[in-house]
Amino acid sequence: MTSLRTLGSSGLEVFPLCLGGNVFGWTADEETSFAVLDAYAEAGGNFIDTADSYTAWIEGHKGGESETVLGKWIKSRGNRDRVVVATKVSQHPEYQGLSAANIKAAADASLRRLDTDYIDLYYTHFDKPEIPVEEIIGALDELVRAGKVRHIAASNISPERLKASLDFSDREGLARYVALQPHYNLVSRDTYEGPLQDLVAEQGLAAVPYFSLAAGFLTGKYRPGTKVDSARAGRAQGYADSERGQKVLAALDEIAAAHEAPVATVALAWLAAQPTVTAPIASARTVEQLPALLAVVDLKLTEKEVQTLTEASA
Repeated sequence: MTSLRTLGSSGLEVFPLCLGGNVFGWTADEETSFAVLDAYAEAGGNFIDTADSYTAWIEGHKGGESETVLGKWIKSRGNRDRVVVATKVSQHPEYQGLSAANIKAAADASLRRLDTDYIDLYYTHFDKPEIPVEEIIGALDELVRAGKVRHIAASNISPERLKASLDFSDREGLARYVALQPHYNLVSRDTYEGPLQDLVAEQGLAAVPYFSLAAGFLTGKYRPGTKVDSARAGRAQGYADSERGQKVLAALDEIAAAHEAPVATVALAWLAAQPTVTAPIASARTVEQLPALLAVVDLKLTEKEVQTLTEASA
């Protein structure tokens, strides 16, 4: 059995790879999503990330499709007590923002779609600086006290607003953020490293990075001059055509060859080796894509390999 990791101060024990649910109901239909979830759980995985807004960007969708798929899977497998469910609030077309009223209404809607009585980890998806942190934390605390949410977390928030939120929670004895979900990977380091990472370390939070594989670029399938048929190809190809991206790929290729491991595994292993990171998030739209992600659990890079990748991505 793979050792689980404690998520910040929450007491939640989570698998070292968080399965991203952004593809459920989008590039993975319900049947395929169930197969991916089954394979992840069979490997010992228990930490699944979704959001109320997934997949509102698809024509004909209204948001909440991913939560619905996940809820159906959990119900059909009868494993609610063995799964740590993380979802988010602020971006659903019908539940925009972080007003107290919206947070509570959105949480109830997520609970209905997930077909569960509680959410293990509830993120503010994108901070809304026009809403006082006192109002946001107050509403989240009410959800915790009502038993609808076990722990709260933040994503896409400035260091200043994160610090103000934590200070308010401490001062008033209210629910406190236990984790941060930052945009962070080998080709996007300034989105987390610096004041935000320092604050997460200082305050004992867990980092659970999203875009861990840079929209697929860090799987190694995107190369200069190649074309890949994917819904996310545009962004990934941009990385492939950049000088920095090519340096990162070269370093990844070398280390992957030394370990006889997929490039994606090495990219995730670098992330997992970074201070404060508890579990990178990565998604698989097919069962065949999952082994390369799960392999991060057993791949430990040497200090020199971590440094090589860090220098290549500078």
